[in-house]
Amino acid sequence: MTDEAPFDVAIIGGGPGGYVAAIRAAQLGARVALVEKDRLGGACLHRGCIPTKALLRSAEALLESRDASTIGIVVKDATVDFGAMMAWKKRAVAQQAEELEKLIAWRKIAVFRGEGRLVGPGSLKVGDDLVATRKIIIATGSSPARLPVPGSNLPGVLTSDQILELETMPESLVIIGAGVVGCEFASIFSALGARVTILEVLPRILPPVDEEIARRFQQVLRGQGVTIHTKASLQEIRAEGDRLRLLFALGDEQQEVVADRVLMAVGHRPCTDALEEAGPALEDGSVAVNERLETSVENVYAAGDVTGLYMLAYVASYQGIIAAENALGRSRRADYRAVPTCVYTLPEIASVGLREEEARARRISHKVSRFPFSALARAQLLGQPRGLVKLICDEPSGRLLGVHILGPRATDIIGEGVLAVQTGATAQDLAHTMHGHPSLSEAIYEAAWGIIDSPFHLRRL
Repeated sequence: MTDEAPFDVAIIGGGPGGYVAAIRAAQLGARVALVEKDRLGGACLHRGCIPTKALLRSAEALLESRDASTIGIVVKDATVDFGAMMAWKKRAVAQQAEELEKLIAWRKIAVFRGEGRLVGPGSLKVGDDLVATRKIIIATGSSPARLPVPGSNLPGVLTSDQILELETMPESLVIIGAGVVGCEFASIFSALGARVTILEVLPRILPPVDEEIARRFQQVLRGQGVTIHTKASLQEIRAEGDRLRLLFALGDEQQEVVADRVLMAVGHRPCTDALEEAGPALEDGSVAVNERLETSVENVYAAGDVTGLYMLAYVASYQGIIAAENALGRSRRADYRAVPTCVYTLPEIASVGLREEEARARRISHKVSRFPFSALARAQLLGQPRGLVKLICDEPSGRLLGVHILGPRATDIIGEGVLAVQTGATAQDLAHTMHGHPSLSEAIYEAAWGIIDSPFHLRRL
């Protein structure tokens, strides 16, 4: 297209990749079009990050109320009102959605409602309308996947989208998959009182997480009453009245479990349907991009889940910013050296950088330090002493290779670790940086001293 196109940048998809790209382009003075077929905010805001954390907060409040007597607060007969909980979730989402709509309008971003289809390097089709633009960013996201087993589409077999629309609390729930999403829902529903069973085909839960942290969290889940079967291969789901019977193989044994509902938490697939007519090259079902988020089609970029690189909302936003800047003439490359993993369970899990088993496999000379939250004043005061901070450092330089946390507000604390890994900071840099007291971040400070010498508030490891 020529410079006479009405828009400098048009973005297909209004999720965390697309709307952040639109805002960044607007910040740089561009004329921006944002195409969204559903609601601004995408799956993250409406069917993922925000509604699940709203339910997690309800579960946290329930557990806190039951333990409140230990700190002198008596809450009698704390129970779950599932309808009210789901209404609170909807209000939380609606509030965030309203603020986003106002923000996009304030930035003077033109919003086109409908399904956007790429019909050429400089044009999009939205319904019957043709939108001309100089540059295009594809941010169409992903959708939940289902295992191709008999019965996977039966009523009551839910995706992570559908489980957020339940009207009644299930007494029992089977979760297929023990990745981040599966473990988050296991934490939430077990805390609310459901009997939860996890079936995972791999040898352990949470593959993206450090093996020691995952093993410790598996013990926590089992302590919360969750039944976990690893190396379990789902074979069939059968309807039995209002309930579902799952048949699965556990080694050479055939087993089964019956539940009210089943959650398919087996990942997401990139949404590429809108790209079929004049789309860029795909690789394993995802839009192939280079380090500048450029696709195989000139002046067409992609960001977020549709690239298949990291299906995380914050990575989508990061990529959206880079795609927008490059589309407007800047030259910036994506840097994935310090991508955090955040798992919103009870307690939380967060990590960045190398896992200990990776350091061993690469034969990197390293040192490990651990500091338990049970030795931390702030964690004790919060009544959440379970978990630890684990640092992995290069030896002898002390450079941070990995930070792994299981414990209260781990997803907030990990920011310090992400910055440390990104900038090449050392354990000494962390240990010589003052941390507020009492605070949860002191666990990182203490673990850093464990690399240099020994923690201050720990008699033994």
